[in-house]
Amino acid sequence: MPRASKKKTAEHNKALWERASNSYRQKWQVDAQKGYDFYLDDQLTAEEERTLEEAGMPTFTINRITPVIEVMKFFVTGKDPRWQAVAAEGSDADVAAVHSDIADYCWNLSNGKSLYSQIIQDSLVKGLGYIHVDTDPDLDKGLGEVVFKRIDPFHVYVDSMSRDFLFRDASYIIIKKDIPRSQLMQLLPDFKAKIKKASGQASNLGFSARDSFTSRNVQPDDIAVGEAYQLDGSEDEVLDYYEVYSKVKVPFRNLFVKMPADPAMIENAEKELTKQISLIKQEAKVALKEQILKIQQAQESGAMIGERAALEIEKVKKETAEQVKQQEIMLETQLKDAQTRTETYVVTDDEFKILMKSPEFRENLLDAIKFYDTRVNVSVTIGDEVFLYDNILPISEYPIIPIPYMYSGTPYPMSAVTPLIGKQQELNKAHQIMIHNANLASNLRWMYEEGSVPEEEWEKYSSSPGALLKYRQGFQPPTPVSPAPLNQAFFQITQDSKQDMEYMSGVYSSMQGAPAQQHDTYRGMLAVDEYGTRRVKAWMQTIVEPALTHLGKVFQQMAQAAYTARKVFRIVQPSGLQEDRQVEINIPIYNDLGMAIQKWNNYPEAKFDVKVVGGSTLPVNRWALVEEYFRWFQSGLIDDIAMIGQLDIRNKEQIIQRKSIYSQLKSQLEGLEGALKESEGTIDTLKRQLVQAGIKHGVDVGTREVDKEVTTTKSQQKMVRGFMQKELDLAKKDLGRRVDTAVVQFKAGLESSKKKTKSS
Repeated sequence: MPRASKKKTAEHNKALWERASNSYRQKWQVDAQKGYDFYLDDQLTAEEERTLEEAGMPTFTINRITPVIEVMKFFVTGKDPRWQAVAAEGSDADVAAVHSDIADYCWNLSNGKSLYSQIIQDSLVKGLGYIHVDTDPDLDKGLGEVVFKRIDPFHVYVDSMSRDFLFRDASYIIIKKDIPRSQLMQLLPDFKAKIKKASGQASNLGFSARDSFTSRNVQPDDIAVGEAYQLDGSEDEVLDYYEVYSKVKVPFRNLFVKMPADPAMIENAEKELTKQISLIKQEAKVALKEQILKIQQAQESGAMIGERAALEIEKVKKETAEQVKQQEIMLETQLKDAQTRTETYVVTDDEFKILMKSPEFRENLLDAIKFYDTRVNVSVTIGDEVFLYDNILPISEYPIIPIPYMYSGTPYPMSAVTPLIGKQQELNKAHQIMIHNANLASNLRWMYEEGSVPEEEWEKYSSSPGALLKYRQGFQPPTPVSPAPLNQAFFQITQDSKQDMEYMSGVYSSMQGAPAQQHDTYRGMLAVDEYGTRRVKAWMQTIVEPALTHLGKVFQQMAQAAYTARKVFRIVQPSGLQEDRQVEINIPIYNDLGMAIQKWNNYPEAKFDVKVVGGSTLPVNRWALVEEYFRWFQSGLIDDIAMIGQLDIRNKEQIIQRKSIYSQLKSQLEGLEGALKESEGTIDTLKRQLVQAGIKHGVDVGTREVDKEVTTTKSQQKMVRGFMQKELDLAKKDLGRRVDTAVVQFKAGLESSKKKTKSS
């Protein structure tokens, strides 16, 4: 940026601040400062205090505002806010869960609990509290961290035309501070040379009506500009420092670039490819032999004929060759993809113009889509001459998030103290009058004729008990002047004022531990917490929680832009029941060729929405909660671990280890598992013995059956042989009889024929 343009920017920033510091802004700061004074128990102006002293009246105050604000602050800041991330896609679910842990990490890193308490106090007392989301590039050894900061509301100047309670529609937001030169050089060491040459005009405007010399406290405006000193004791100049935030439309380019691979990486990848192909071929060769052997065995066993075996062997060889070829093609394709991969980048239009000057980039550029996006620009200057830097933040909303109390439709909301100021003044005045009247009654005034009494003696001893006072003869005796009786209405005013302040604020005496109004049962305490804090809860639901949700979204954008490298977060668990955890993001994933192709838990590219957990910052009644937990434990709804976790006792971790039902069951389970293993071993042994006995018994039974069959067969054969022998013998006998009969008949026939022959 040219030097003249830089000086002009500094002039514009200061002129814009002068416009923003208008009469409305100054009126709001006067009212906010008055509420801040009343909170710090500076409730009398310098003129009021002088008037009371001249009238002999007391100047004390009965401060009822500070306890009310402290109780309201306690209810709002009882616990740290928690953010929940909801993934837009299923693939982003793991990263969304990690985001909640990152938010807790950055909150603890920034001492968020104390910071949040101060911001809520600003909102209650001054009407506005500001949370600033920023990055500290020096943390984590230069890698940077996202941090939360608090900004004094009196240092922030907002566009008067803004009508959004979170100031999202504001044309600008200015942070103006008066900072000593040496302190500013420590904050911005890179711009030390410019800061040394700068000359500013600090504004030491006071908006408080109290007397700073007699005040009970010291505020920043009380410290004069000349109170800044360097280390050598010399006076240090205070500079007016400006940060101007505004929203701008920034042109971007969505680039599609063909990324050439590194030759050394390609060579290593080719070697790895050759090695993998060789392993694949060896594996395929062994698998082919195994399949051929199975086919040959099937052929030898008769389950497969020779022609089918030859056909199956040819088919297996062909399929194996095709599989090897496909895997080779796949690996070669991966290598080619790695050599000619296309990546997408989003860069600004100015960065794109610089990249286009490179011939290599133009050669590999496939497409460049132009679009516009909202970004926040911050311009930092000193005075009206020195320009420090101009930067575009990687977010679309202002990193300065307001938390107003009573929003009025303008950037100038009311505080919780403002409605209580009138009642506080009424209460102070009533007590001052009552104490003054009691003081007059206990220290009588006297009316006397001049010269009738020794004045010094009467002034010294007129209020002493038993004092003997003399007056001169010839004069009227001095007569006491008693104060007029005080109207009983003053006593009623004090009581009514206290009740009115409790009603207006929603914070009652019982909520502050007043013994006369405490409830004896925990249900009564729960009722007080529930009904007595509804005013605070209404503010939480309508203002604080939406502001915290907006804070979570701004933090999401800032964190995704800051945490782009691989990083490990150590999450410290506040409860002793849980161990500390580690969360890792942006873990590179490598392919088979050793190239990083993507990231696990890719935090910058994840898409998710963030919202605050409702009521996460509200406290709970400890004793009432413990009683409820005890009832749930007795009814069996929860276990003893959940019960002990809510108790404030020492060494509860050791108690859980000793007394926990789960611990006892775990030890019992371990014993039962050991016994079960022994039983299983015994059962396995018995099974083996039973199988062996069964086999032996089967063999014996088979042997006996065979022997029986053999014996039966032998006996049957013997019987058959005997039967056959008998049949043979009978057949022989019958054949013998038949032969004998035939012989006899033959002989008889022969004899008969012989006789006939002889006779003829």
